[in-house]
Amino acid sequence: MNEWLWFPSILLTMGLLLLSYRLFGKTGLMMWIAIATIIANIQVTQQVELYSYIFTLGNVVYGSCYLATDILNEKYGKKVARQGVYMGFFSLITTTLLMQYSILYTPLNDTLAKDMSSSLNLLFGLLPWIALGSLSAYLVSQLFDVFIYSKIRQKTGEKKLWLRTTGSTVLSQLIDTLTFCAIAFHSLPFDIWWQIFITTYLAKFVIAWVATPFMYLAKRIHPTTPSKDLAA
Repeated sequence: MNEWLWFPSILLTMGLLLLSYRLFGKTGLMMWIAIATIIANIQVTQQVELYSYIFTLGNVVYGSCYLATDILNEKYGKKVARQGVYMGFFSLITTTLLMQYSILYTPLNDTLAKDMSSSLNLLFGLLPWIALGSLSAYLVSQLFDVFIYSKIRQKTGEKKLWLRTTGSTVLSQLIDTLTFCAIAFHSLPFDIWWQIFITTYLAKFVIAWVATPFMYLAKRIHPTTPSKDLAA
């Protein structure tokens, strides 16, 4: 059923992003970037098969961070978009540090408590390598995305929204995928590593295009909690 779950997950994720923006405005986008960054780095620990290829989960949620950053850039300016990037960066560092500290505790001498502790250790024991790869890839690619988006916007003005949204994301995701896979999955056999790299980028490429209509919807949204910041 994986193939039947993937596209609806894109619609659900992007829909929730727009709802967050509609309800909370700029703050909702900032909040979404922080939440999505954490969730994506937990989901990426699960590998699944889609269309006979190996994928890692988290691509959809992580891709929504780029849409949120682009909305911030489009409607509130480059400076605010950078703030969103730094907020996501800080949220992942905080999660990694706190969860690494929490698994140092000795669990209660109880079957359920030990099972829960083992699960946490298995999940968050992987997080440092994933977080290192993600933090490096996230910061470089997101700041690049903000930069490229702003440059394209200077050239196109209010026209060609699809070009700056999709173009900046597709280029940024290539940098992100290469950096992340090189660090997080360095210990995997090359054939598996290469397959994950290719399928991950293709997934992000598709997500970038599917997310473009949601950018047009975001342009029409007037948040319940308006912000005074205007795009520079």
